[in-house]
Amino acid sequence: MHMADALLSPAVGGVFWLASAGIIGYSSRKITEEKEQVSVKTPLMGVMGAFVFAAQMINFTIPGTGSSGHLGGGLILAAMLGPCRAFITLASVLVIQCLFFADGGLLALGCNIFNLAFFPAFIAYPFIYKVIAGKSLNSGRLAVASVTAAEAGLLMGAFSVVVQTSFSGISELPFGTFILFMMPIHFAIGIVEGLATWGVLQFVAKTQPVLLFDTGKASYPAMLITAFAVAAVALGGFISWFASSRPDGLEWATMKAAGIEELADAGDKIHRFTAEVQDKLAFFPDYSLGRVSERECPGAVAPVKLATTIAGTTGGVFAFLVVGALGLLLGKRKQSRKCWRKLKK
Repeated sequence: MHMADALLSPAVGGVFWLASAGIIGYSSRKITEEKEQVSVKTPLMGVMGAFVFAAQMINFTIPGTGSSGHLGGGLILAAMLGPCRAFITLASVLVIQCLFFADGGLLALGCNIFNLAFFPAFIAYPFIYKVIAGKSLNSGRLAVASVTAAEAGLLMGAFSVVVQTSFSGISELPFGTFILFMMPIHFAIGIVEGLATWGVLQFVAKTQPVLLFDTGKASYPAMLITAFAVAAVALGGFISWFASSRPDGLEWATMKAAGIEELADAGDKIHRFTAEVQDKLAFFPDYSLGRVSERECPGAVAPVKLATTIAGTTGGVFAFLVVGALGLLLGKRKQSRKCWRKLKK
């Protein structure tokens, strides 16, 4: 559900850039105000960032639709890291995808962060998942909580895409028709998202259950860090070979609502500028090495798979380093604040 710049006006894109930046600032402040002296969530941020980056590379086919979907990962991050750390982690992943992999438009980056990170982290997790799951480790309750919250977060994000597109007024997509295609296809994607979330949280519940409820009593999650690191390498480096090449839910809904395969860019100075910046920064466009795709050249299967492995592995490492560095930086700011308060006393 990564929006393209062609759907947005500069005004709407700018508003959501500011909104997402504001939530990042709020989240950073809340993390530095945590009461825990040392949070075990900090080392998890980097590896979970790499895991979500890799998981988002795996598009799965939605049977009978001609469309595909991929995991958002926001609810998984919120359940394991808390809403604020989840938002910063997913926002960092989306920035990396946008700048270096040309996944989602640069003008649309604020919208993508808001749609994919805000709703699962700050709405679906605290008001749906936590209410249903509570502090129970019962598999059934975790399943219901995961699927229900994942569906809610994804559908809210999908509705937000339609509203943002409608307010932009540059794509000429009929609001009612766009809604008619967007919501059902993302409901189907949400089922897979919910089941995947349940599977991940079941694993956490079996290996270190206290991490889901009381971080203060959790030990250093070495096993989880290792497991998610291995999963990130496997997903981004190898399983991504088998990702569906069909258009994702947003692309599919746009095609159906507009009746054309690709929307034309607005062509104004801001759209051209953001496109040029993204073209210069994207060293792995569309998770490739810039060569012909497998669809364009069937004989190039091996090079295409190698390019995907290099892109997925490099992106995962980059996400790990960036998100991990942010976690450490916020931890140091927290310690500095505590020292400053002691000196003032």
